[in-house]
Amino acid sequence: MIRLSVNLSARCRNVRASTTFRTSKVDSSPAAPCQRNIQTQPLQPFVPPPPSSLPKAAPPKQYRRTRKWTRRLAYVAIGIGVIYGVDNQFYASSISRSARTFGLGLLVAIDYKINFRPHPPLAESIQALHNRNAERLFNLLRANGGLYLKMGQAIAMQSAVLPPEFQKMFAKMFDDAPQNSWEEVEQVIREDFGKSPEEVFGVSFTGDPEMGVMERTARASASVAQVHWAKLKDGREVAVKVQKREIAQQVGWDLWAFKVVTYIYTSIFHLPLYSLVPFISERLLLETDFVNEADNSERMAKFVKGESRLRGKVYIPKVYRELSSKRVMTAEWIEGVRLWDKESLTGKWAGKRGQGSPGCQGAPLDPPNFEKISEVVRSNPTDEKLKPRRDWWKGVDSKGGLGVSLKDVMTTMVDLFSAQMFLWGCVHCDPHPGNIFIRRLPSGKPELVLIDHGLYVNLKPEFRHQYSLFWKSLMTFDNKTLGQIVQGWGVNNADIFASATLMRPYTGGDKSTSAGIMKGLSGKEKAERAFEMQEKMRKGIRDILSDETKWPQELIFIGRNLRIVQGNNQFLGSPVNRIKLTGNWASRSLVDSPDLPLTEKVKNLGRHLIFKLVIFSSDVVFYASKVRQFFGIGMGMEDDMEGQMKRIAKDFGVELNHDVFDG
Repeated sequence: MIRLSVNLSARCRNVRASTTFRTSKVDSSPAAPCQRNIQTQPLQPFVPPPPSSLPKAAPPKQYRRTRKWTRRLAYVAIGIGVIYGVDNQFYASSISRSARTFGLGLLVAIDYKINFRPHPPLAESIQALHNRNAERLFNLLRANGGLYLKMGQAIAMQSAVLPPEFQKMFAKMFDDAPQNSWEEVEQVIREDFGKSPEEVFGVSFTGDPEMGVMERTARASASVAQVHWAKLKDGREVAVKVQKREIAQQVGWDLWAFKVVTYIYTSIFHLPLYSLVPFISERLLLETDFVNEADNSERMAKFVKGESRLRGKVYIPKVYRELSSKRVMTAEWIEGVRLWDKESLTGKWAGKRGQGSPGCQGAPLDPPNFEKISEVVRSNPTDEKLKPRRDWWKGVDSKGGLGVSLKDVMTTMVDLFSAQMFLWGCVHCDPHPGNIFIRRLPSGKPELVLIDHGLYVNLKPEFRHQYSLFWKSLMTFDNKTLGQIVQGWGVNNADIFASATLMRPYTGGDKSTSAGIMKGLSGKEKAERAFEMQEKMRKGIRDILSDETKWPQELIFIGRNLRIVQGNNQFLGSPVNRIKLTGNWASRSLVDSPDLPLTEKVKNLGRHLIFKLVIFSSDVVFYASKVRQFFGIGMGMEDDMEGQMKRIAKDFGVELNHDVFDG
């Protein structure tokens, strides 16, 4: 220890001397003494203090609220996952679809409640408001599929009630729906028949020439079902309509969601719509029952066969009951031209004189080529096209057609649906162009083939007679009778109801419709006129449905039928005076109806003859429009009437769009 101290002292002196020498020129102050720290005590190791000497520890932070909400979120996430899995596995996503419906329905309702005014606070205009909500609803209906597509098609047809923005968007609802896989189709057949498709239909998927053949790729796919072509072992060619497997699980949920959403809208917008839900739901539910469709088809075939004015002009395909069930319907295969293919309807006939189109009145169908079938089955089983094309009647260049008259086609169509409404009381409510085929008879005349008989309404005789008299009164401007009939139906405004039925302004009444529209609108800006016009339309709906207990609910689907037939006539260029033909059937049915007493029929016959003279004036209007159409001045009677309505509406800031079948 002494030696260490001496060494440190010597080093300190040397350092001080050196420092003094180097800094003498800079600093001449006396040097500070060298500081020494010498540890005189023995080194003690560090010992932590005993716990007893420390203060009491603070309790740890529990984060109880955070952990509680974390657990809740975890439970909710697990619950949602379980519900989603069960829903997807066992309920065909019915719960998810209903949740989407409620959520979007509430969003649209709130959007309209806030922004439906002349100057919307959260939209550029009322048209922009309609556009975005039409797009929302369209995307919802397409995503949900099934019966939601049917509802979308119904919306597309209500051009007299809904804004044109909805018409433009919902016209796409008539496109083919996505088709299910063959595995799902096969499962439905096995569940309904307890056998494989091969056993049920006697077909082979390997090209066995001793057996029948069936395409596993659907020829058409709609909202509820899809159709497959097959040739049975006995040579019959059939259309096998198979319901989509998920429909049976979804239909109950879909109708319940429809009921709830309609109730909400009835409450928010004060429209008397909820009372119509049970009737509409019943019709839609029946559309998923193919036994009901087969019954309707056979019943309609009997009606047509017994009516001389339609026999030989209208054909209803045969249903093969032994190959049908509640979800599978097998019917006669029809080769024909869809109503929307005007070029193929009117093109030059390339067949022989006195020859009909394939399948018409028993004309033979070209048999399939089994060698080609075997090759297709082996090479491309997921996209089978086994049925022969059978388009020889178009000629070598494929530019020909059936060579039929559009006037004959539309006359037969109006006659058929008028007979259903006024004479038989059994109305097909879905006669859009996809459900109508046209074939050429050996005489060169058209034959109309009506398919898809799922959606029908049956009219009681009393209501059928009232509706016939209503139409007859429309044609003769018998406003007293008109008013009495609609008052019995609980309708306050006969004028607006007559305009809605005719799908043009009713000029024989008290002009209350046009006067009510114009009242108070002059001098206002376009946005305010558009808003008030649509408010008046909503009031018009309330006037039509003023007494829900009296209002005949069948009118919902009758109006749908009339609107589609009017659209078909307009699409083909208005070749016939649809209103005159319909009115003539209404008057004549009061003579021909089998459930009226003879004395009443005799009276109605005299009235019918007078009626024929009165409606001659409608022919004058019709042929005047045809002359203008011939010289390129007009488009036809239906277009002239719509043009009149559009011009009236445009003056008040409203655009009407009725082109529901465009695209």
